[in-house]
Amino acid sequence: MAGGRLQGVLTGLGHGIGVGIYAFAAVAGVSAMVAGVPGLHRAIEVVGAAYLLWMGVQALRHAGDGSGEHRLAGRKGFGEGFLVAFLNPKIAVFFLALLGSFLPPEAVFVERAGVAALAMGIDAGWYMFAAVVLAGTGAAGWLAQNGLWVDRALGVLLIAVALLLLLA
Repeated sequence: MAGGRLQGVLTGLGHGIGVGIYAFAAVAGVSAMVAGVPGLHRAIEVVGAAYLLWMGVQALRHAGDGSGEHRLAGRKGFGEGFLVAFLNPKIAVFFLALLGSFLPPEAVFVERAGVAALAMGIDAGWYMFAAVVLAGTGAAGWLAQNGLWVDRALGVLLIAVALLLLLA
């Protein structure tokens, strides 16, 4: 919310592309590789947890100081949205473990790519829609007024999720 509507939309687009990478990988059969390489699944979890931990610490360090004036807001939002999805081990596990198994082995490339593109489009579309809707309602004002506490709660939540992933 601190970056405005454009940053929110670009964050949603970045997230959708991150999800799309896993969706395309899953339909291409990468899930078999992840299952076959010892430790790769855990490595994905550790990298994702480290990123969540970093995000949580940053949220606590900068709680409430969002001014809404970001020179690189669009690029920053896109990059952060992409990294949240791409480094999220649960998204990787979901798509790599499940999506590929729902397609019949005889599915052609166009069908597989269509399923992956649909997953990417739904994800990006939902987050972009949410950014546009939230920016045009009283929710944006409430979040701005309570940004310090929202940032603190988000920081604690991100750190807790990261620790759960590392300890699991």
